[in-house]
Amino acid sequence: MIRVIRANQRHFSDFNWLKTYWLFSFADYFNPDNIQFGALRVFNDDVVEPGTGFPTHPHREMEIITIVLDGKITHEDSMGNKAVIKPGEVQRMSAGTGLTHSEFNLDDKPVHFYQIWIYPDEPRLKPGYDQKKYSPESWKNTLFPVASGQGIKNTVSFHADATIYRSSLEAGKSIEFDQGDGRRAFVYLTSGKLDINSTLLNQNDQARIDEEKVLKLTAMEDTGLIFIDVPSCKGWGYDKETLKGSRA
Repeated sequence: MIRVIRANQRHFSDFNWLKTYWLFSFADYFNPDNIQFGALRVFNDDVVEPGTGFPTHPHREMEIITIVLDGKITHEDSMGNKAVIKPGEVQRMSAGTGLTHSEFNLDDKPVHFYQIWIYPDEPRLKPGYDQKKYSPESWKNTLFPVASGQGIKNTVSFHADATIYRSSLEAGKSIEFDQGDGRRAFVYLTSGKLDINSTLLNQNDQARIDEEKVLKLTAMEDTGLIFIDVPSCKGWGYDKETLKGSRA
C-alpha cells in the first residue's frame, strides 16, 4: 500500500524568520491521524532567514537528525558541542535523558534543511552527538545511507532500527529496495518526478509505504529524494499474554 500526500497537503507555517512545512503533527499543528509513521515522529522542511534561529531549548527521548540542503546552520548544545552544518553534511543528536541546544543561521543567506526525529529503541540513553560530510556523488543513482541505527559503516549513527538514505536519480534511472516484513518506507521528494511501483510523486510530495515488498523507484526526470526505512510500530497497547485474558 502506497499512501501519497501531495505537496499542497502539507502543513505550512510562516513565522517570518522561519518558513516551515511540518509533515507530521508538531507544535501548534495537531492532527490525530498524522502523529507518526512507524518510529518516524517528525519530518520538518525548514527555511531559516539570516541572523535568526532557534534559541536554546530542551529535548529528550528522541534521535534528531539534521540534513542541510543549502546554506549553513550553527549548532551549540549542553554537551559542549559547537558546529556548523553545511550542505552535504548530516548531524545527529541523541537527546536521551535530556539536553538543550540552539540552532542559528549566522550566514548571509537563508538556510534550507530537513530535521527528522525518530524514536530510539531504548529509553534513558546517554545524550550523544555525531556529524559527517558526504559528497553529492555518493548518492547519485543509488540509495545512499547517510544515517543509520542498523550498523551500516560510514554513516551517522543513531539508536533506532532505521536508516535514512539520500538519492539523486538521473531521468530514466531506476533503483530497487526490498522493504521486508514488518517495515515501513517514507519517501520525500526534494525535486523532480518519481514513479514508485506505478504511483507518481512530484516535487515535495511524500509517500508512506506499507507491505509492498520490493519497491521500484524510477525517475521520470532528474529527481532528488530522502528515503527512510523504519520499523512498523503499528500498534501500542496490551502484550500477547494480556490479550489471552483470564476468568475472574
